[in-house]
Amino acid sequence: MTDFLPFTRPTIDEATINDVVAVLRSGWIASGPKVQQLESDLARYVGNDSQVRVMTSATGGLEIALRALGVGPGDEVVVPAMSFAASANVVVRVGATPVFADVELRSRNVTAEAISEVLTKKTRALMPVHFGGLSADMDSINTLAKTHQLRVLEDAAHAIGTRYKDRLIGSFGDIACFSFHPNKNVTTIEGGALVYRDPNLTLAIEHERFHGISKDAAGNVDVVEAGGKYNLTDVAAAVGIGQLRMLDQFNARRRELVQHYFTRLAERLDPQMLPLTSDDGHSWHVFAVLLPFTRLPFTRDQFVQKMKERHIGIGVHYPSIPSLSFYQRLGNNPLDFPNAHRIGTETVTLPLFPAMSISDVDRVCDALLALISF
Repeated sequence: MTDFLPFTRPTIDEATINDVVAVLRSGWIASGPKVQQLESDLARYVGNDSQVRVMTSATGGLEIALRALGVGPGDEVVVPAMSFAASANVVVRVGATPVFADVELRSRNVTAEAISEVLTKKTRALMPVHFGGLSADMDSINTLAKTHQLRVLEDAAHAIGTRYKDRLIGSFGDIACFSFHPNKNVTTIEGGALVYRDPNLTLAIEHERFHGISKDAAGNVDVVEAGGKYNLTDVAAAVGIGQLRMLDQFNARRRELVQHYFTRLAERLDPQMLPLTSDDGHSWHVFAVLLPFTRLPFTRDQFVQKMKERHIGIGVHYPSIPSLSFYQRLGNNPLDFPNAHRIGTETVTLPLFPAMSISDVDRVCDALLALISF
């Protein structure tokens, strides 16, 4: 029987497993030396005097960052209409309003031009998303932000190891947030990280991350604000340390697999059905194609089931945020964002993870092309 091929799966080596066992045996399993090491390792990897703080999720990181940047009630944050709901949810959670901008069809990324169309006097920050591991055009977005005196919080959940004009995401700009969820390019099981250079943000981030606690030189504890609790464990950090060692290798393998996807699919699918190709700066978190389900004899749900019957897992990344019930209740019409709406209704995510083989890619392509050729 053919083994089931999931759409993603983490790759964790024996050395990392042994490191986790050592942490468990050490007696110190909450935030401690391994968290400090992960932050140091990631700061060294990103470079350019980056400051790093890790936490329990990228969602938590985005919320912490917004609070640290002073975003709150009465403010607006521009968010791409195509992203995971967390990008907008965190804006709502700090009392601000997410204002959506449409994205480019093939890159799935927002542009400075689209952002500029929805700016108002209430806009406080911009949240570009580096969709699928492809960087947004950050020079134009940062220039726009500087012109209007706005902060930029990069949702880089998909983009650890991504390069923009040969600069690592997180090594420049205002503040970026990475995700270490199990389906991301590296994992800490659950987790995330904020990367920034402005030292004035550090205290606010640390207060939000751990109860608003401040300590004096003698170690006496005070609480200076009603902070949350988002501190990462040393167990999780040990996983992340091992994963970070493999990041460049993981991303290189992803690029090899994606190149074979393009080789197999580019001659059979309309270019608009395929994601935008890029140089080696693309970290390829996901490989998602668009299928014209209105012209196919099955729905997306049925397609997912048909691929499952062929022992292949398919993801959906993502429905557009304005199409979600909560955001429609806030007055958003998904049809106002035609590219995001099309992506949201047609997208399917094909299997992509470092342990895959080229023959796995062939298997996926054979099944896909057989189903849509009628």
